[in-house]
Amino acid sequence: MAKARKYNSDGKETGAVDLPAEIFEAPVNEHLIWESVKIHLGNQRQGTAAAKNRAAVSGGGRKPWKQKGTGRARAGSNTSPLWPGGGVAFGPKPRDYTARMNQKARRNALLGALTVRARDGMVLIVEPPTLKEPKTKPVAELLQKVGLTGKKVLWVFDRTGETLRKSSRNLDRVETTEGATLNTYELMNCDCLVFTEGGLKSLTERLSA
Repeated sequence: MAKARKYNSDGKETGAVDLPAEIFEAPVNEHLIWESVKIHLGNQRQGTAAAKNRAAVSGGGRKPWKQKGTGRARAGSNTSPLWPGGGVAFGPKPRDYTARMNQKARRNALLGALTVRARDGMVLIVEPPTLKEPKTKPVAELLQKVGLTGKKVLWVFDRTGETLRKSSRNLDRVETTEGATLNTYELMNCDCLVFTEGGLKSLTERLSA
């Protein structure tokens, strides 16, 4: 059974937690994980890149000079892509990069990514410090005591709240999310997956439903 080391808010190891087998010992389909990540990144794109073709730039209409007798190359329009200020040939056009993935495939990709993290031994349970106001230093010191300095950390809470979110957002290579919204891209974009007890419970309830 997959296990995760558990740490208290002082950074001391207090034992190990058995991870749910139905979530952290699932079949791993690498193509499904790749497809889920690709779709997630594609859905973030605005798709607004555009360039003017020769029909959209100003100019044109009359032939710049006569066809023969000038010694210059023949030219039919100053909107030609060969001219400075002319239209762009085969330039980008606005398009929609949105793609969809059915619910079962999306769930299996998420389970596979969670299993990969558990196999690598990069799943921890860490309770955050209790903060009355946003403070980065206590969170940074806790991660240092746990041994996560310099690693890309994804910290999964039940509900992050403004205090913890603001305390973590200035830390380099540390991201926070919630068990209810955790996705495959976030899992594959971190070195270490850190849960609070509430975050693990929230994720378990979500994927066991």
